[in-house]
Amino acid sequence: MSRNPTACLLIIGNEVLSGRTKDANLQFLATRLGEIGIPLREVRVIPDVPDTIINTVNEVRQHFDHVFTTGGIGPTHDDITAECIARAFGVPWEQHPEAMALLAAHYERQGSEFNAARQRMATIPRGATLIENPVSVAPGFTIGNVHVMAGVPRIMQAMFETLAPGLEGGQAVVSRSVHADGLLEGNLAEGLGAIQARFPALDIGSYPYYRPDRQGVSLVAKGVDGAAVEAAAAEMAALIRGLGLEPVEGEVA
Repeated sequence: MSRNPTACLLIIGNEVLSGRTKDANLQFLATRLGEIGIPLREVRVIPDVPDTIINTVNEVRQHFDHVFTTGGIGPTHDDITAECIARAFGVPWEQHPEAMALLAAHYERQGSEFNAARQRMATIPRGATLIENPVSVAPGFTIGNVHVMAGVPRIMQAMFETLAPGLEGGQAVVSRSVHADGLLEGNLAEGLGAIQARFPALDIGSYPYYRPDRQGVSLVAKGVDGAAVEAAAAEMAALIRGLGLEPVEGEVA
């Protein structure tokens, strides 16, 4: 079985680190990448600091097949992602003719000035290709294995969907979960560890939950081998039954 390509996500923005903005992009990207067979293996949240962005991009692009970034490509002074990506790749940060034309036409239709601040959104690393933005026109871009997208969730999601058909993935990541009310992790740790040992290629985990009226644990098997995932899920269900409880498939209600 060939290796699935891997991905890293860099969430860029002081507003996320300060707690002012709650990131809403991670879950979407992890899910969609898994569906096309590009498992998300690492996520970092980093500030709008040039050296941090440059050094982090240069580090992770050597270790992952794909690097996705969100945030920092707007029109204001603190939107420095595109400039930093250019520096990371050692290429000029310059106006892109197609992006300039798209944005000029967009602001003309709006009756707004295509001023210097807005022109920043059409300034990208030399050699990059545009990622279409069907929501607000200002594009993202790809250079090498780095895909740079907006931080606003609706725009990021639209950008990703235009990018996704061109991404070479692998086998889709599938998962199955079973859970049981009243079950505690300590009661199943040994049995779950044995299941993991029998299915070393899968990610198998236990996730306790607490509700006002009950508590329990969900067991999840995840991987690219669908048959192995189903077999592991069956063993997890049997483990729960062996502890005197009836497992329920799916997410916790």
